[in-house]
Amino acid sequence: MKELRGHLCENVPLKPYTSWRVGGPAQRLYKPKDSADLLHFMKQLTPEEPLLFLGLGSNTLVRDGGVKGTVVITQGALCQLQVEDGTTIRAEAGVASPTFARFAARKNLCGAEFLAGIPGTIGGALVMNAGCDGAETWDIVRTVETFNRHGKKRIRFPSEYQIAYRSVSVFPDEHYLAATFQLKPGSKEASLEKIRTLLHYRAATQPTNEPSCGSVFRNPPGDYAARLIESSGLKGFKIGGASVSVKHANFIVNDNHASAADIEALIAVVRNVVFTKHRIQLVLEVHIVGEL
Repeated sequence: MKELRGHLCENVPLKPYTSWRVGGPAQRLYKPKDSADLLHFMKQLTPEEPLLFLGLGSNTLVRDGGVKGTVVITQGALCQLQVEDGTTIRAEAGVASPTFARFAARKNLCGAEFLAGIPGTIGGALVMNAGCDGAETWDIVRTVETFNRHGKKRIRFPSEYQIAYRSVSVFPDEHYLAATFQLKPGSKEASLEKIRTLLHYRAATQPTNEPSCGSVFRNPPGDYAARLIESSGLKGFKIGGASVSVKHANFIVNDNHASAADIEALIAVVRNVVFTKHRIQLVLEVHIVGEL
């Protein structure tokens, strides 16, 4: 690797980079300096190199065997955030979703308040069409900027993707660099109050002070994963250091002693019990990566 401005190291534990605080090491880990440095880094990767991007490491379970290839950390690198032509905001993929929500509010723009309740980055929100409070990320996307393994950038539009609940189609070998979001004129005070109300409700109903990934399962049509799990008698159920949250049944929390294997085993038990009792197959919202 030549003329890199970021930090490249080997055999790096990924626990500090995931919201569940579990997971084995990355074979290689790169923290780019900025987007230009990331594209320069990408141009030097061999085509066969496995590649994983992590923002805040939420919505991701890294297995105990770690990750082969290279893990790129976008938080702190892809962090540019600016208003364009009045009601459009451009945000790079490493910007934290709550940071985006507050930035928009302080610019008297509304429509992004729901992002304050999503514990991840803009890149992660784009990948999974993250949502909260009845709104979804791609509802406000105007364009996305992507890049490939050759460091080549391009602009894409929402019409080029298949977008659904917690799901967005992908173009092979393309990753999100940034996006522009179309918002509406609003009131800073009203938007900030809406954010405060959302965060207060989230703190009251979710285990925000414990290591988790956010919601583990998608809500099935016409129902809620949390209701199905709770009605199956699984609140508080534990395997090793992992347990179904007693505060919100669609959260699995780490008591600081869990392994990724504990969490994955608990996920399997929850799915099996819910299916046995309700004949509903819960679909994972979390992405499981790495080696056993």
